[in-house]
Formats: sequence, structure tokens, C-alpha cells
Amino acid sequence: MREEPRFIQLSKYHDASGNLSVIEENIDIPFKIERTYWIYDVPGGECRGGHAYKENQEFIVAMSGSFDVHLDDGKEKRTYHLNRSYYGLYVPKGMWREMDNFSTNSLALVLSSTKYDADDYIYDYEEFLTSVQ
Repeated sequence: MREEPRFIQLSKYHDASGNLSVIEENIDIPFKIERTYWIYDVPGGECRGGHAYKENQEFIVAMSGSFDVHLDDGKEKRTYHLNRSYYGLYVPKGMWREMDNFSTNSLALVLSSTKYDADDYIYDYEEFLTSVQ
């Protein structure tokens, strides 16, 4: 059975000195974290992504600001708006992903289930559609 993308709300601990949230592998998200990266200083109107992964899964959090994540499984396209640092979007493998509508000073944190592997990427949309049928 294919995993579905979904929002995951993270624990939020509040006290007078501020809030704290936690992401633990295999507890809060359904995979072991092998790589972490972040996207920032995206110029207005620019789009990030435009690819799919054969094996990699991701968890994306808007640490600051907001942005949209567009996911396509080859049959259905959905848009997810991220704007809170205490929830994120789980993206299973085999999804075409694009990100846009980055607000000023937005920061996207991405946790990945695999180390970087150029062979895991599908950059051609037609090839992606063929791979998911």
C-alpha cells in the first residue's frame, strides 16, 4: 500500500521564555533521518524542486515564514500551505514535488530519509509519469 502525504503536528512545549518543538526520527516522523538541509533567501516568484525521488522520503517544516508545497502522485495534484514551525508535511517517495510562494525571510527545513544520491532524482516529468504507472 502506498504511503500518502500528510501533515504531522509536532509537540509544542510552551513556557514564559518561549516555545520549543521536537522532531525525533521513527517517532514523530516515519523514517530515520539521514540528511538535513534548508532552503532560504528564495527570490520572489521563484520555484524550488521540480523533481521526484525514487526512494527518498522527506519531512518539510516552515521554520519561519510560509510557502506552498505542490505534490503530484501522477494521478492527483495537491497543494499544502506551510506556515507554522510546530507542524510539517510528510512527503513519501515517488511524489513529484515543487515549492513556491515563499514569503520574505522564509526558511524551509527538510529532513530526508536518504543521503544525497543523484541517481535517486527524477527531473523529467514525463519520465516521472511513466515510473508511477
